[in-house]
Amino acid sequence: MGKCLPRGENVFSVNNSTKDLSDAGIDTAILSVGATEQCGPRLPLNIDTLVAEYYARAWGQVLDAYVLPTIPFNTSEEHASFKGTVSLRPSTMMLVLEEIVEGLRDQGFRKQVLTVGHGGSLWLGAFVKHVNRRFGDVVVVDAHQGAGSVWEVALRKSGLSGRDEVHGGAVSRALGLYLAPGGSVKEGSYGKRVPEQMGDFADYVGWEKIASDGSWGHYEPEADAAVATAEAGRVLLEHFVMEQGARLKEHLREACHIKGI
Repeated sequence: MGKCLPRGENVFSVNNSTKDLSDAGIDTAILSVGATEQCGPRLPLNIDTLVAEYYARAWGQVLDAYVLPTIPFNTSEEHASFKGTVSLRPSTMMLVLEEIVEGLRDQGFRKQVLTVGHGGSLWLGAFVKHVNRRFGDVVVVDAHQGAGSVWEVALRKSGLSGRDEVHGGAVSRALGLYLAPGGSVKEGSYGKRVPEQMGDFADYVGWEKIASDGSWGHYEPEADAAVATAEAGRVLLEHFVMEQGARLKEHLREACHIKGI
């Protein structure tokens, strides 16, 4: 399974025709949201989008679903002062996604799965609750429901656990090296170790006041280069999507049963 996950050719997507989708009788869609935001001075702005695309392809295979293109923007207010970041209002995100859900519903997609690659998507819980209340004949689930423990195990398996990072550290570097090979990830040290208690203030200020170069996490080549590798990124993602995918399939089945779909 793992070998076909990274690029995910074997899924229904916009590369198919509308006839393909109709003939296949697909009733499940994967909606994914990334972000375009700073990830420090050495990493590309699209890491969260690449991660969301990876999740969507992998779980599209698991669920035999139609995988929509990943939305590359999100609520990234904390990064908005860093050049290149694009940040939308939570209300904008929710409105756009609600219209997508409604349009897909009208076409017979009764099971919809939302995956995000950006940890700062604080609108997600409210959105899932709202659309499920509004549309009684559709179930929309958060693909990351209960995923915290799965992510922690994946971090341990990849050798990236115990780093107390929030954004842009060695973990992000490993993901970038795996998902964006070819020079997007630059060499050199960056970031800082931020005291854990600063998390209580993260939503009050732009993160330039917390980590001046934008990296809430530290990377030092001499100490971390052997750990923050493309291989570590591959192991992390493959374990996570495989384990969470099995949980997601069961969660979606039970959600449909409870909602009567």
